[in-house]
Amino acid sequence: MSDVVARAHRVANWCRASRDQQLTRDLALVVVRVALVWIFVYHGASTLFGAFHGGGIHGEAVYFSNTVHLHPGTFFAVLDGSIQFFGGIGIGVGVLGRVAAISIAGDMIMAMITVTGAQGLVGVAGGVGYQLNLALAVLALVIAFLGTGRFSLDAQVEKVIERRRGRVTTMSVPSQ
Repeated sequence: MSDVVARAHRVANWCRASRDQQLTRDLALVVVRVALVWIFVYHGASTLFGAFHGGGIHGEAVYFSNTVHLHPGTFFAVLDGSIQFFGGIGIGVGVLGRVAAISIAGDMIMAMITVTGAQGLVGVAGGVGYQLNLALAVLALVIAFLGTGRFSLDAQVEKVIERRRGRVTTMSVPSQ
């Protein structure tokens, strides 16, 4: 029994020690980014290119015009597909991830306002509620607030810039 208690203490200590560490934060951001890129590139490609048995621009334009009552439907179909596809890629590789995340959160908020909001959280009479839109918007906002972390292209570019600034600063100081 004491072995079980000792293991439980080790796990509890690890949880307390790791919750504020940078690596834990960055790994959590990778998990969120992978989930978002998977979902949004899939849906964006479906909208823009008709991939994955999607309706493509024309099918989505008809949906936006007739069902959602957003006109011109083609404009909103291209806007929605572009935000999802390119925003998903941006979050995935970590290029302008905060901007992409804010765009995706806005896209999900618009989906809640125009499509799923009237159905309630879980949907009524077989409809689809806004629970998934809300969850995706919140995940996108996590990226918007925290950034894409050190495992991103933005972080690598920042390191290069900092190294160059360090060289310039060192070289520009006159020697005595």
